Amino acid sequence: MKRAWHLLLLMSFILVFGVALTRTTNTAATSAADPATGPIVGQAVSVSTSRPVREIAAEQTLTTADPTLVREINPRHNPLKFEPDMGQRGTWDRFNIPVDPLIARGVNSTAATPALDFSFEGVGNPTGCGGCSPPDVVGDVGPNHYIQMVNATKVAIYTRATTPPTLAVPVFDLGSLWSSGNCTGDLGDPIPMYDSLADRWLLSQFADPNHMCIAISQTADPTGSYHLYEFNVGDFPDYFKFGVWPDGYYMSANEGSYTAYAFDRAKMLNGQAATFQKFTGQNNLLLPSDVDGPTAPPAGTPNHFYTFKDNSFHGGSDRLEVYDFHVDWVNSGNSTFTLANSINIAAFTYTPCGFFNFNCIRQPGTNQRFDALGEWPMFRFPYRNFGTHETLVGTFTVGGGLGEQGSAVRWFELRKTGANWTLFQEGTYDPNDGHDRVNSSIAMDKNGNIALGFTVSSSTQFPSIRYTTRLATDPAGTMGTEQILQAGSGSQTGSNRWGDYSAMSIDPANDCTFWYTNEYYPASASSTWKTRIGAFTTPECLAAPTAGVTVSPNAAQASQPGATITYTVAITNTGNAADTFNISLSGQTWTSTASAASIALAAGASGTVNVNVTVPGGAQNGDNDTVTLTATSQADGNASDTADLTTTAQINPVYSLSLAADGSAAQSGPAGTAVTYTLTLTNTGNVMDTYDIDLSGQTWTSTPSSTTVMVSAGQASTFTVVVAIPANATAPDADMVTVTATSQGDAGQTAAVMLTTSVTEVAPSSGIFLPLVMRP
Repeated sequence: MKRAWHLLLLMSFILVFGVALTRTTNTAATSAADPATGPIVGQAVSVSTSRPVREIAAEQTLTTADPTLVREINPRHNPLKFEPDMGQRGTWDRFNIPVDPLIARGVNSTAATPALDFSFEGVGNPTGCGGCSPPDVVGDVGPNHYIQMVNATKVAIYTRATTPPTLAVPVFDLGSLWSSGNCTGDLGDPIPMYDSLADRWLLSQFADPNHMCIAISQTADPTGSYHLYEFNVGDFPDYFKFGVWPDGYYMSANEGSYTAYAFDRAKMLNGQAATFQKFTGQNNLLLPSDVDGPTAPPAGTPNHFYTFKDNSFHGGSDRLEVYDFHVDWVNSGNSTFTLANSINIAAFTYTPCGFFNFNCIRQPGTNQRFDALGEWPMFRFPYRNFGTHETLVGTFTVGGGLGEQGSAVRWFELRKTGANWTLFQEGTYDPNDGHDRVNSSIAMDKNGNIALGFTVSSSTQFPSIRYTTRLATDPAGTMGTEQILQAGSGSQTGSNRWGDYSAMSIDPANDCTFWYTNEYYPASASSTWKTRIGAFTTPECLAAPTAGVTVSPNAAQASQPGATITYTVAITNTGNAADTFNISLSGQTWTSTASAASIALAAGASGTVNVNVTVPGGAQNGDNDTVTLTATSQADGNASDTADLTTTAQINPVYSLSLAADGSAAQSGPAGTAVTYTLTLTNTGNVMDTYDIDLSGQTWTSTPSSTTVMVSAGQASTFTVVVAIPANATAPDADMVTVTATSQGDAGQTAAVMLTTSVTEVAPSSGIFLPLVMRP
């Protein structure tokens, strides 16, 4: 956001950046509608070091500026201002908005949202913001401090050594960290971020003419000195938002188009000269992902940006779009910004009062309305790595609610267990009490519980700060009954700007306590807003750790000998804390292996382990083996569960045989004798079989040694056939008998051999033949 004269930037989007900027072209495109242009590469125009904050803050005396001055120091500019209809595009009909389809199940009236642990007053307009509106109230929490920032640009550092926290140093101007230059201007749109991966702090604001000002704490103590950076980014970075990632500080902004940045985090943490890379060309504001929790993303993971798109305004379906920003700090030509996933979601109405119509949400006792901020995603876009899966949660304002202007809060959770992000759950929060809800922010704790904060207002309800939560085990898409963080007692009468954002963050000290900050009015006034900071904890997250695990029911499969089959076993953490479960296999005689020796799971989460079992090549049909998988908690060795996996050898029978005579199939002998043939029957199938032996075609008596023969798969057996030669047979008499073996398993499988038997010719007897001589 920026002063009105910055709206002219839309007419001069293509700029000459100066010596600090160079442009390289990357041909990767996000989609046909949103081609990514870039990266544009820039160098910090100045790098310096601040004095310790504790010294600077002690010197400052902040006074209330001219109370008669009411100004919007950073009017959120309409990127479609120069369209004939100011970007309305006929997409919104205030008289015919359908009820959001998720509202009916969005509130779980049986789920109690926890009460506040404490709350305390934050920075208010009278501390020197000079009558500005909106406050852009924002904050983040570290293990020992909470930092809140508001417009123009005030920084409040609270120490957590007291409960509730108290100021560690006096409130000071962010610009006072710089001794000279553009960053001393305190123009606003502040964003503080706690970098949990480095235990450092990032404080930021924009500056004229087209500059970003970023301060990185030199230590974990935010009251010490900072590395100071000023970047000329080539266009005014309106409404910028940050996210912390291992390989960069990522930022989005509303410029001539919507843009995505990466700043060289490694260099900035060390106070070295640093560069940025920037892609342009998107058609809705993006948000970069911001790491929560102790586990970093997998090595090499790109930062994830998201936006939401409306079917009638942007084309296509109502959807979320997730973009991957891969940055290469050595060779910017390798950097890419690409559409990773387009995820259809439940239908929604884009903006409750129309595109960039700030006169939207009603308040009591005044005709002044304020902005619902329905065009863009709301800060932040928290990321978590649970080991078994990754999550992203987000929120934005939609129409179709049940309040006076139909403004409600849409929220969602994405999960990634493989290559793609998918929609795990979504909801629209509107308790049907006649009030509108806007200006939301969302976060998730270590157990997957979610908190959602927002502003509530109507003609009968002063703008107030409320929040709601859900447990990871609650029905999908639901939030519990809401709690009041701060009840408003007045309306804003001097401006139609509210917010422009709020901040829900998670306590890194216990990863369970949510901290939320937003604005309110103690009495109706033109611009003397106040801010409140509150903390609350889901009791289930802090409960004494209990361990529990369940393993999917017993399973059974069958397969061929020699094959390896896979069982996918579900492991569920039924305890109330994250745990790691050891995986062991026992009882098996066949070869069995598990895909993992252990599995880490958040409370209530499930994961899978694959078990491979190999059926021995020599197994017979019906042979089986059972392996028992046991999952045992590392936190409590007594917490375990098992599943029996039984594998059976199931042979698909193949019936086949061969039959051959041992030696000659043709023999002979004298009449009245017998000839014996030996035959070999081979089972060439894969199962044991019994074969019927039949003789046919013979006239002489032929007898088999057996009429059935049983043979194992791949084995052979012999039998005999005896052929009796009749006593009256004479040469060249002969007889033929056909021996046929037929499979009992498959009668169509036969083999035959013909045996030919002949009479041996009798040779004449030896001696002298004397003829008979007749004597007279």
